[in-house]
Amino acid sequence: MSTSSPLAALPPPVDPATDHILGPHAAPLTLIEYGDYECPACGQAYPVVESLLAQHTGRIRFVFRHFPLREVHPNAQRAAEASEAAAAQDQFWAYHKALFTHQNHLDAKHLAAHAEALSLDMARYTNELHDEVYRQRVQEHMQGGMQAGLRATPTFFLNGVLVDVSYGLQRLHDAVRDAS
Repeated sequence: MSTSSPLAALPPPVDPATDHILGPHAAPLTLIEYGDYECPACGQAYPVVESLLAQHTGRIRFVFRHFPLREVHPNAQRAAEASEAAAAQDQFWAYHKALFTHQNHLDAKHLAAHAEALSLDMARYTNELHDEVYRQRVQEHMQGGMQAGLRATPTFFLNGVLVDVSYGLQRLHDAVRDAS
Protein backbone atom coordinates (compact mmCIF):
# COMPACT_ATOMS: atom_id res chain seq x y z
CA MET A 1 0.00 0.00 0.00
CA SER A 2 1.38 3.42 -0.94
CA THR A 3 1.97 5.76 1.97
CA SER A 4 2.89 8.82 -0.05
CA SER A 5 2.02 10.50 -3.29
CA PRO A 6 3.63 13.10 -5.54
CA LEU A 7 2.12 16.56 -5.83
CA ALA A 8 1.93 18.72 -8.90
CA ALA A 9 3.57 21.48 -6.85
CA LEU A 10 6.25 21.02 -4.24
CA PRO A 11 6.76 23.11 -1.14
CA PRO A 12 9.47 25.76 -1.39
CA PRO A 13 13.02 24.46 -0.90
CA VAL A 14 14.40 24.47 2.63
CA ASP A 15 15.89 27.86 3.46
CA PRO A 16 18.04 28.13 6.60
CA ALA A 17 17.34 31.88 6.72
CA THR A 18 13.57 31.45 7.15
CA ASP A 19 12.96 27.81 8.10
CA HIS A 20 13.24 26.15 11.50
CA ILE A 21 15.48 23.13 11.04
CA LEU A 22 16.54 20.28 13.31
CA GLY A 23 19.14 17.81 12.12
CA PRO A 24 22.13 17.87 9.80
CA HIS A 25 22.06 19.83 6.58
CA ALA A 26 23.33 16.84 4.59
CA ALA A 27 20.87 14.33 6.06
CA PRO A 28 19.55 11.94 3.40
CA LEU A 29 15.96 12.49 4.57
CA THR A 30 14.21 15.85 4.84
CA LEU A 31 10.85 15.89 6.58
CA ILE A 32 8.84 19.10 6.27
CA GLU A 33 5.75 19.66 8.39
CA TYR A 34 3.22 22.38 7.83
CA GLY A 35 1.52 22.72 11.18
CA ASP A 36 -0.87 24.69 13.34
CA TYR A 37 -0.20 24.95 17.07
CA GLU A 38 -3.91 24.76 17.92
CA CYS A 39 -4.70 21.82 15.64
CA PRO A 40 -5.46 18.63 17.62
CA ALA A 41 -4.05 16.43 14.84
CA CYS A 42 -0.80 18.44 14.90
CA GLY A 43 -0.69 17.90 18.64
CA GLN A 44 -1.00 14.16 18.04
CA ALA A 45 1.73 14.31 15.41
CA TYR A 46 4.19 16.15 17.66
CA PRO A 47 5.34 13.08 19.69
CA VAL A 48 5.44 10.97 16.52
CA VAL A 49 7.83 13.45 14.91
CA GLU A 50 9.90 13.54 18.11
CA SER A 51 10.10 9.75 18.04
CA LEU A 52 11.16 9.69 14.37
CA LEU A 53 13.87 12.25 15.03
CA ALA A 54 15.19 10.19 17.95
CA GLN A 55 15.09 6.94 15.96
CA HIS A 56 16.82 8.41 12.91
CA THR A 57 19.34 10.79 14.50
CA GLY A 58 21.79 12.05 11.90
CA ARG A 59 19.76 10.63 9.01
CA ILE A 60 16.85 13.05 9.04
CA ARG A 61 16.42 16.78 9.17
CA PHE A 62 13.10 18.19 10.24
CA VAL A 63 11.64 21.48 9.08
CA PHE A 64 8.62 23.07 10.71
CA ARG A 65 6.58 25.63 8.79
CA HIS A 66 3.53 27.53 9.95
CA PHE A 67 0.09 26.91 8.50
CA PRO A 68 -2.35 28.35 11.05
CA LEU A 69 -5.95 27.55 10.18
CA ARG A 70 -7.28 30.85 11.50
CA GLU A 71 -10.90 30.13 10.61
CA VAL A 72 -11.11 27.20 13.03
CA HIS A 73 -8.22 27.90 15.42
CA PRO A 74 -8.45 31.47 16.71
CA ASN A 75 -5.16 31.34 18.64
CA ALA A 76 -3.06 29.67 15.94
CA GLN A 77 -1.86 32.80 14.14
CA ARG A 78 -0.79 34.51 17.36
CA ALA A 79 0.93 31.32 18.54
CA ALA A 80 2.86 31.08 15.25
CA GLU A 81 3.96 34.71 15.56
CA ALA A 82 4.92 34.16 19.21
CA SER A 83 7.06 31.18 18.19
CA GLU A 84 8.84 33.45 15.71
CA ALA A 85 9.44 35.98 18.48
CA ALA A 86 10.97 33.16 20.51
CA ALA A 87 13.04 32.14 17.47
CA ALA A 88 14.47 35.66 17.31
CA GLN A 89 15.86 34.94 20.77
CA ASP A 90 17.18 31.47 19.76
CA GLN A 91 14.38 29.65 21.58
CA PHE A 92 12.18 28.43 18.72
CA TRP A 93 12.38 24.71 19.49
CA ALA A 94 11.86 25.12 23.23
CA TYR A 95 8.87 27.39 22.61
CA HIS A 96 7.57 25.02 19.91
CA LYS A 97 7.66 22.21 22.47
CA ALA A 98 5.88 24.36 25.07
CA LEU A 99 3.11 25.21 22.61
CA PHE A 100 2.45 21.59 21.74
CA THR A 101 2.84 20.45 25.33
CA HIS A 102 0.28 23.05 26.48
CA GLN A 103 -1.83 23.10 23.34
CA ASN A 104 -5.02 24.02 25.21
CA HIS A 105 -3.36 27.16 26.63
CA LEU A 106 -2.58 29.35 23.65
CA ASP A 107 -4.29 32.63 24.55
CA ALA A 108 -2.12 35.75 24.90
CA LYS A 109 -1.71 35.33 28.66
CA HIS A 110 -0.44 31.77 28.32
CA LEU A 111 1.76 32.57 25.32
CA ALA A 112 3.49 35.19 27.47
CA ALA A 113 3.80 32.73 30.36
CA HIS A 114 5.51 30.23 28.03
CA ALA A 115 7.92 32.98 26.97
CA GLU A 116 8.62 33.94 30.57
CA ALA A 117 9.29 30.30 31.45
CA LEU A 118 12.05 30.33 28.82
CA SER A 119 13.49 33.58 30.22
CA LEU A 120 12.89 35.49 27.00
CA ASP A 121 13.43 39.24 26.95
CA MET A 122 9.78 40.03 27.64
CA ALA A 123 9.93 43.68 26.57
CA ARG A 124 11.28 42.61 23.18
CA TYR A 125 8.83 39.69 22.90
CA THR A 126 5.85 41.89 23.78
CA ASN A 127 6.87 44.68 21.42
CA GLU A 128 7.47 42.31 18.52
CA LEU A 129 4.06 40.69 18.96
CA HIS A 130 2.32 44.05 19.37
CA ASP A 131 4.01 45.36 16.20
CA GLU A 132 3.22 42.12 14.31
CA VAL A 133 6.88 41.84 13.30
CA TYR A 134 6.54 38.17 12.30
CA ARG A 135 3.14 38.23 10.58
CA GLN A 136 4.81 38.36 7.16
CA ARG A 137 7.04 35.36 7.87
CA VAL A 138 4.05 33.28 8.95
CA GLN A 139 2.20 34.46 5.84
CA GLU A 140 5.11 33.40 3.63
CA HIS A 141 5.05 29.91 5.15
CA MET A 142 1.32 29.75 4.49
CA GLN A 143 1.69 30.94 0.90
CA GLY A 144 4.32 28.27 0.22
CA GLY A 145 1.96 25.67 1.63
CA MET A 146 -0.97 26.92 -0.43
CA GLN A 147 1.16 26.85 -3.58
CA ALA A 148 1.94 23.21 -2.79
CA GLY A 149 -1.78 22.46 -2.50
CA LEU A 150 -2.15 22.20 1.27
CA ARG A 151 -5.66 21.98 2.63
CA ALA A 152 -5.18 20.67 6.14
CA THR A 153 -2.74 20.26 8.99
CA PRO A 154 -0.56 18.53 9.69
CA THR A 155 0.81 18.08 6.20
CA PHE A 156 4.13 16.31 5.76
CA PHE A 157 6.55 16.11 2.86
CA LEU A 158 9.38 13.58 2.91
CA ASN A 159 12.09 14.40 0.39
CA GLY A 160 9.58 16.42 -1.60
CA VAL A 161 6.82 13.80 -1.62
CA LEU A 162 3.54 14.30 0.22
CA VAL A 163 2.99 11.77 3.00
CA ASP A 164 -0.75 11.28 3.46
CA VAL A 165 -1.38 10.93 7.19
CA SER A 166 -5.14 11.37 6.91
CA TYR A 167 -5.59 7.69 7.78
CA GLY A 168 -3.10 7.68 10.62
CA LEU A 169 0.38 8.70 11.62
CA GLN A 170 1.70 5.17 11.09
CA ARG A 171 2.00 6.21 7.45
CA LEU A 172 4.63 8.74 8.45
CA HIS A 173 6.65 6.02 10.20
CA ASP A 174 6.25 3.77 7.17
CA ALA A 175 7.35 6.47 4.73
CA VAL A 176 10.49 7.25 6.76
CA ARG A 177 11.28 3.54 7.13
CA ASP A 178 10.81 2.93 3.40
CA ALA A 179 12.99 5.90 2.48
CA SER A 180 15.82 4.89 4.83
